[in-house]
Amino acid sequence: MASGVSGGGRALVLGGGGVTGVAWETGLLLGLAEAGIELAMADLFVGTSAGSVVAAQLTSGLSLDQLFAAQVAPASGEIAARMNPATLVRFVLAMAWPGDSQRARARLGRAALRAKTVPEAQRRAVIASRLPTPDWPRQRLLITAVNAETGAAVVFDRDSGVSLVDAVAASCAVPLVWPPITIKGQRYIDGGMRSVANVDLAKGYERVVVIAPLTAAPRRANRPAAQAATLGAGVRSVIVSPERAARAAIGSNVLDPAHRAASAQAGRRQAAGVADRVRAVWA
Repeated sequence: MASGVSGGGRALVLGGGGVTGVAWETGLLLGLAEAGIELAMADLFVGTSAGSVVAAQLTSGLSLDQLFAAQVAPASGEIAARMNPATLVRFVLAMAWPGDSQRARARLGRAALRAKTVPEAQRRAVIASRLPTPDWPRQRLLITAVNAETGAAVVFDRDSGVSLVDAVAASCAVPLVWPPITIKGQRYIDGGMRSVANVDLAKGYERVVVIAPLTAAPRRANRPAAQAATLGAGVRSVIVSPERAARAAIGSNVLDPAHRAASAQAGRRQAAGVADRVRAVWA
């Protein structure tokens, strides 16, 4: 999996976490900006699942005030999704299966290809409605996904010949919940199946801020903290995840839009408590 190798600079890594993760990340980013910490000035953006939505929005030219207002606006009528207990067990078992991790992802991807979900075109339209522009930004943006057939992790960027909407839709294609996304004849599932944040893609950058609504993973090596530890000597990094009050606002179903506004507000409030740690890395 290619990384965003650079001669230095700052990287913002935005992890997965459903629609509530999008909201919490947006609120946190606004709160940090209000504290004088402009993470939107990153040299590299890495987006995984929900984080791919936030990264695409953040680099679109819209202000954080505008993005936050969209998160706290009245519900749009978007239907909540949920993993039923049987699906969740199947999901965890596939990812925790001993042996080669790519084979485990392929096993899950093949199950996703067989699952009955909403039509792919419908899901793509939902993603398109969340993006202020269908164009890739000028900034360096990496969006992660996983090939559903082979389990191979992939990274899309503006040079990959893939539309931004398709890249984000693929990164957000939670297996067994949403349909795998077709790109150039291949089907792709959620980039979080490789890692909830894919922090290692920021290797080569000197200052790395990770905003991760979710930090748990069946394989320890794929957790944000473990990946951050591999970034190299001298790299300054910080990982921010939801505090207790934010977790309560997010609730038990990260795919429920009814918790979007509360999650965004909780992220904004949390910013004050983490600002010093983030500033120490970013400034």
